[in-house]
Amino acid sequence: MKQLFLLLISVACFMGHAQKQKVIVDADTGNEVDDLYALVRILLEPTMEISALNAAHWQTSHWTEPRSMENSHRLNQQLLGEMGMEVKTFRGANARMYDWGDRAQHSAAAYEIIRQAKASDELTILVLGALTNVASAVFIEPGIAKKLKIHWLGTTMDFESNVLKRNDFNPLMDPFALDYLLDSKVELSIMPVSVAVAMEIEFDVMEAKIGKHFLGKYLQKRWKDHLDSARRSRVLWDLALVTTFIHPEFAETEIITTSRDSGNRPITFYKSIDADAIYQDFYATLLAFERE
Repeated sequence: MKQLFLLLISVACFMGHAQKQKVIVDADTGNEVDDLYALVRILLEPTMEISALNAAHWQTSHWTEPRSMENSHRLNQQLLGEMGMEVKTFRGANARMYDWGDRAQHSAAAYEIIRQAKASDELTILVLGALTNVASAVFIEPGIAKKLKIHWLGTTMDFESNVLKRNDFNPLMDPFALDYLLDSKVELSIMPVSVAVAMEIEFDVMEAKIGKHFLGKYLQKRWKDHLDSARRSRVLWDLALVTTFIHPEFAETEIITTSRDSGNRPITFYKSIDADAIYQDFYATLLAFERE
């Protein structure tokens, strides 16, 4: 009987592993504080397999670092070390796409997207920063566009007038990349920052919830060490995107056909989110994690 029980457990574990959804995560981790919280959440999700963790730049920003993508890559690897996890990490573009000719940024991240897309019927990518790596991959290999399902944080949307604005941080890091993907055949789901702003939270609240956990201490230290560490509250933008991807029930979405200058195509926009549910899910997930 015991052997049969162990066999059933092994089969269940195998089936659970086989059913995991493969996802690429593309993050400008060094830019702000929220990326690390979001990465922790997606890395701890048992239904997901992170098939690549790509580093993104924020080189266009006025407060960027000299090698912003390298900073993101270093933090990605450092986080995996803190968590005791092994995930393939790839360097992305050093800056936005070029202005003419071969406009693609040829990077390991872009070619990994191409490789995985060619090897599968569809490929899901969560993009937490500039769209440079994804757009470059499609520019290099246009045939993969129809296979890509992109979930991205960026833009603002007026749901009464259906007017899409592109003047927030992530679109401005690479305007051409966004424009190129809007005109492509990739499937887009967009979390506007005007919706994600509901994720504002105070440092003391987060500290009370996770400050005693070893991983919580690491995340809170990132908050305190960031260049604008004096801020007592932040919007953890990216946590909204990854958690509503995992739990669609935490959000309301609407499919909107964009204007002709924005692709004239249907895009799924997140219209509202349950920020409290997202945070409760984050606390429970992180506190249940024990490093082996």
